[in-house]
Order: sequence, then C-alpha cells, then structure tokens
Amino acid sequence: LTSGATSPLLPRQVPDYLFLAAFGDNVQAAAGAEWAFESLGARSAAVLYSRGSTYAQLLQGYFADSFTALGGQVLAVAAYDPGDPAAAVAALPPVDLIYLAALPDEVAEAVPALRRAGIEAPILGGDGLDIGGAWATVPEARAVYFTTHAYLGPDSPDPAVIRFREEYADAYPGHEPDAFSALGYDAARLLLAAIETAGSPEPEAVRAALAATRDFAGVTGTIGYAPGSRIPAKSVTIIGVESGRQSFVASVLPREIPQPE
Repeated sequence: LTSGATSPLLPRQVPDYLFLAAFGDNVQAAAGAEWAFESLGARSAAVLYSRGSTYAQLLQGYFADSFTALGGQVLAVAAYDPGDPAAAVAALPPVDLIYLAALPDEVAEAVPALRRAGIEAPILGGDGLDIGGAWATVPEARAVYFTTHAYLGPDSPDPAVIRFREEYADAYPGHEPDAFSALGYDAARLLLAAIETAGSPEPEAVRAALAATRDFAGVTGTIGYAPGSRIPAKSVTIIGVESGRQSFVASVLPREIPQPE
C-alpha cells in the first residue's frame, strides 16, 4: 500500500498486491484539464515538463490527451532541464494556459522563469506543485493552480481536516501539514482498518480486506476500490496560489479519464 505514489502503471508492475491510497496521475491530469477548459475558458495550452522525470512525462501526456479530447489545442510540448528552464520557456507560443509538470524542488525556478519571460497566462500543474508554505518564497506566483489530494488550510471547514490538523500539531509542533502528510495518515489508518477487518495480519487476508474496501473515510477523501482495481476513485482538489497565499478553488471528479499507458 503506497501513500503518495500516483502512477497508474504501478499496480500492473505488482499484480494483485500493490494498492494506491492516492488517485492516479491520469485522474488528476483529467481533472485539471476539465477545470481549465470549463472554468478558465482555456482553449489553447502549452505544456512544459521536467526532462528525465517519469512522473512529469506521464502527467503531461495525460493532460494533453484530456485537453484535446475536450476540444482544446496543445500548441507546444517542451521539456526543460532542471535548474535551467529558461531555454524551453523562451520557445513557448502565446496560449491561454501553461501546463507545468514539475517536481517540487523545481517549482521555485520554473514558475519565476515563466513570469520573467513575460508569460502571464495561468499556470496549472499537478501535485508536484504542492510545495506548501514554500510558495511564500515565490513572489512571481500569481494565477498559479495545481491539482492535489486535499486542501489542509487552517480555514478548511472539513471536520476530518480540522481533526487531522489538531493531531498533526500535537505530533509535529510548529510544522504545517501538506497533502502528502494526510496521504500517509490515511494509508496507515487504511492498513490498520484492513488488518482489523481481516482479523489477522496474515498477508493474503489483509490483501483481500484492502481489495474489498469501498468507503473508507479519509482526510484526502473517500477511499474505495472497484472490483479488479487497486487505485481509488477519488475527487481531485484544485488549489490556487496568489502572492504566496494558497486557497481552495474546486473539487473535481473528472468525467473522462485517459487509460494508463
């Protein structure tokens, strides 16, 4: 059972035994594409992704598939070298939306590079852009959005989030939780629930109990596995960033999801 992995290809690599607590990258990419097309009115996009990252490669491909299926146009797809995104940014055409598939330690360079190049189109990315409080150190972050697993801000009205924040503050004083903290919390509780349901820590019994899970209430949403699937069908949270401050934007369950490949 993985807490933070999002590749929808992983269950194929460990048949019958590997379960995800998170949604797949094809799901978050589809949710982002639908939201950008419908809520931002984006009809053209340029894709910028981290060279050498399997996560970024898969994510950008799923986004492009979803966006074009909606009727949008992807006018450019460019890979950037981590640490030096400027060259790839300079080649991007004018578009309604930039889709940025980046890793967390690249965000503070990639976003400023786009804004310094004079690109003012909204920037949308995946959960690699979920860098928590580090957004406060990126003053160029305006009209930035990303898909992730939960909104954990102190203004969240969700009782599960409120309870989780209280428990996290007790365990890690002075630190703010992020979505991956919540995924770890959910994965641990899900595993304990499966062991309790199985009545034993015996591996086959626990695997069967996980596979039979349908409506486990987690901080990051309801976790359940359809027959034959080991990736939960979960809504995707979209968060906006403006002047270093994050806010909840939307929760999206995409209508059409690209096949993992």
